[in-house]
Amino acid sequence: MKTNWKILEPDIETVRSVSKIVKCGQIIATILANRDLTLQENITPFLNPSLSNLGSPFEIKDMDNAVKRIASAVQNSEKILIFGDYDVDGITATAIVYEFLKKAEADIIFYIPHRIKEGYSIKKESIDYAKKKGANLIITVDCGSNGFEAVEEAKKAGIDIIITDHHETPEILPDAYAVINPKRKDCSSGLEHLAGVGVAYYLIICIRKYFRDIDFWNESKPEPNLKELCDLVALGTVADIVPLVNENRILVKTGLENINKSARLGIKKLIKISKINGGKIDAEDISFKLAPRLNAAGRMDSANCAVRLLIAQKDADAGNIAENLNQLNIERQNTEKKALDKVFAYIKGDSNILKRKSLVLVDKDWHQGIIGIMASRIAKKFKRPTLLIALNESLGKGSARSIPGIDIYEAFKKCESYLEDFGGHPMAAGIQIKKDNIKDFKEHFEKTITDFLNGKKPEADIIIDQKITLADINSQLITALEPLKPFGSANPEPLFIAENVTVQKSWIIGKTHKKMLLKDETCKNSKLIPAIQFNIDIEDMDIKKFDYIIFNASFNKWNGNNNIQLQIKDFL
Repeated sequence: MKTNWKILEPDIETVRSVSKIVKCGQIIATILANRDLTLQENITPFLNPSLSNLGSPFEIKDMDNAVKRIASAVQNSEKILIFGDYDVDGITATAIVYEFLKKAEADIIFYIPHRIKEGYSIKKESIDYAKKKGANLIITVDCGSNGFEAVEEAKKAGIDIIITDHHETPEILPDAYAVINPKRKDCSSGLEHLAGVGVAYYLIICIRKYFRDIDFWNESKPEPNLKELCDLVALGTVADIVPLVNENRILVKTGLENINKSARLGIKKLIKISKINGGKIDAEDISFKLAPRLNAAGRMDSANCAVRLLIAQKDADAGNIAENLNQLNIERQNTEKKALDKVFAYIKGDSNILKRKSLVLVDKDWHQGIIGIMASRIAKKFKRPTLLIALNESLGKGSARSIPGIDIYEAFKKCESYLEDFGGHPMAAGIQIKKDNIKDFKEHFEKTITDFLNGKKPEADIIIDQKITLADINSQLITALEPLKPFGSANPEPLFIAENVTVQKSWIIGKTHKKMLLKDETCKNSKLIPAIQFNIDIEDMDIKKFDYIIFNASFNKWNGNNNIQLQIKDFL
């Protein structure tokens, strides 16, 4: 299924202006213009992200109430429980708040619910654990905006709850002691793009400032350097696929610098077990190497071990946990492959399925921990919003992934009469649904997606920055692309298109990856350029000529070498 391509065409005079401001070539100026970075005042902070440019954390609604309550709990030695989510965002947010409050000598513990046994977010039953541990205060991270029953149960037990979250909020919020969520309707901080870990980081910035103002820090209890915690912010922010702009860009850039300069023990062990070879760790390494292993804990078992890895102080402990996470990730990959093969065969065998604008699939044998990542792959392959429901007797738990232009959270909102619960983001969300409601929900959801699309084909475009020739690709260009990093949501890695490219030599690595040496037929003296194409179809293995290739260009870091390599994303 080929994708629609769109080549961006910024105004020529604007590109010339950007080139003069940055003192760069036309290709880099075009990329900046494509991202609406056309003026000195927005280009400079983009290319030189600094912690001094972070938006004020004190503007977030309820922050003052939360800070004072937490400070009081620390000073009075109250038991504090951090309640996190089981994905990388929640894991890192838990580790950040735990590590900071530990340095403040707080009486603190953390808890991550089991994905399958307990499900997402804080619930009424979660309060039993808090009571058992003697907690006086609960701080949620990356969850809690829908925790109405938990808040009421906590009140009955005399336990205060401070919610910190970044997910979409209901019209009426839980009656917690404080609800720190930049997405709440009455919050004007402008920080709604933060990940859960970013919200948690902003919380501890404010707590540190409050403690500084009351002379809390001293020689035996020195004020923590919060810049050192940006490594965890980077992990959680990249893994949660929030826009890598503004504060997120600053925090991720700083965190990656921390990791590359002196990685904490747990991350160092994770890098080693992930076999990341040579060069600097970048956002892509987090997305495809580190995050899947951290996520594997919550998908296949308990995410508590992932938090323990990130706060580990002993070499042996960190090594053992990293090895365990790697094994869980292998188990996750195997389980996922078997399930996906079955799904793809099912879709291929039923010609009516792809006539629909959405995909809603149900199976009682699916592992709840992998349906989210499965939905992501299916949505990408078939270019349709996809919901997979793992059925357990009379109740189904579903995970959905969307395509650009379709807000999956809003779609669920329009179908909420069929759902027991739902929550999430525009691109990713989860539901709970009774088995008897699935059939009617499926039809209503299809109608909702059809209305959203307004008769258009549900296909996501590949956005191309510029048409170039292979002769334009050299070390100087790749080096000039570096300041545009980190790449991710809202700041994608630049994509180029070239025509009339021949394959001079090719070979298969692994089972489905094709390495090639390419030549540009439009240039007489074209040099051979190495390229790779991942996960290709069998029928594409013997292609010897491309009319067009769409690709990004970077240095291949394998074995410490910095050789230019193209990664082909699509072709014709």
